[in-house]
Amino acid sequence: MTARASKGILKTIDASAAGFDKAFEKLCRRRDDSGDEAEKAARKIVEKVRDEGDAAVAAFTKKFDKASLEVFEVDRDEWEAGCEAMDPADRAALGKAAMRVREFHRKRIPSSWEMREEGGAYMGQRVRPLHRVGVYVPGGKAAYPSTVIMNAVPASVVEVPEIVMVTPPNPDGTISPPVLMAARVAGVHRIFKMGGAQAVAALSYGTESVPRVDKIVGPGNAYVQAAKRLLFGEVDIDSEAGATEVLVVADRTATPAWLAADLISQAEHEEGAAAILVTHVKSIATRVQDQIEKQLKTLDRAKIAKAALQANGAVILTKNLDQSIDVANAYAPEHMVLAIDGPDAALKRIDNAGTVFLGHYSPVAVGDYLAGPNHVLPTGGTARFFSPLGIEDFLKRTAFVRFEPPKLRELGADLIRLAELEGFTGHGASVELRLQKIRKARREREAAREAEIEI
Repeated sequence: MTARASKGILKTIDASAAGFDKAFEKLCRRRDDSGDEAEKAARKIVEKVRDEGDAAVAAFTKKFDKASLEVFEVDRDEWEAGCEAMDPADRAALGKAAMRVREFHRKRIPSSWEMREEGGAYMGQRVRPLHRVGVYVPGGKAAYPSTVIMNAVPASVVEVPEIVMVTPPNPDGTISPPVLMAARVAGVHRIFKMGGAQAVAALSYGTESVPRVDKIVGPGNAYVQAAKRLLFGEVDIDSEAGATEVLVVADRTATPAWLAADLISQAEHEEGAAAILVTHVKSIATRVQDQIEKQLKTLDRAKIAKAALQANGAVILTKNLDQSIDVANAYAPEHMVLAIDGPDAALKRIDNAGTVFLGHYSPVAVGDYLAGPNHVLPTGGTARFFSPLGIEDFLKRTAFVRFEPPKLRELGADLIRLAELEGFTGHGASVELRLQKIRKARREREAAREAEIEI
């Protein structure tokens, strides 16, 4: 059999066995298509917020977050108090993370450009930031200051005029100090205490308190994702966020304990997380299984990690490193770790991954927090065509063009011909009418010159 039971938590799939393609295809199908119930519930919430504004948001906040609020926005005093409550070392760590992410995203900012052609053509592109963006930050059971930094800093780098953050409040109506501090160093302008589909709807439509935004970014639960899908078009969104995932490619130089830790580090996020080890070294696979068992015994979130590893984890045994890389590209993971000798050379062959971590001293955790590249990455195999969140997501491009009479005369016949090929005679007429005037003006100039010569 291709997939077989093993002594460890991870199922083992042999790439050389019959039926591998079918087993691997099943492993790759990790996008959750069971969202009908969440979408139905989100639709009702969205419609309620659209029609009733702040009143609906307040009712849903009391129902889902157990917080009774009369004012949603965090005022300056509360924000300052939250930042002051932070341990100085923690404040410094958040500041360092924001600084490194900012420096990475500042390396190459798209700029406006223009060009001119002989005959009177002038065209180009204006690049401008969106006017106002919304950042959704999950709350509830945990605080995610890194999410604030990764989503808000790129918008701040391109000077989006207003960055609005929403996050669910605690039952007492407060926001955790790390989140408030992260918002400060990330460049957030305003913070509102609200979460779930109601927060997405408030940002999309605007309410008495919440300004309408142009785009919403940030992860959330199934109801948040459903609301973003429903409201796309009313507002722009980033890509739909799925469960986190990691794929580790390992050779004989890898350390089994480190590989196990890398797999567990993503599995501890949620039960739906995926963790895959790809290796051509069977002894490595066996030792990693042992290390996972050992490390789970002391892990705070062991129950969550174990459920994820059993449901969505796997060891794929290949015949050599080349096949391991082929498998990795086909899986198109959110995070890819190249725990191999000479990872720089292998990187040239990687086509599909959100972020690639090179070598033995680059755990995924460095990317999650402060390496610099964004940790908002494509999931569910969408790394085949999506990219990490970046400054481009907060910019819009406007093209412009101006033709002078000589240029329209030069290209007019081809324009009309192309319009007629598609059956749009009105397009052709819009050109021909202008050409008639150009030709008339040209005849009048020629007649005037002839008259001067005769005199």
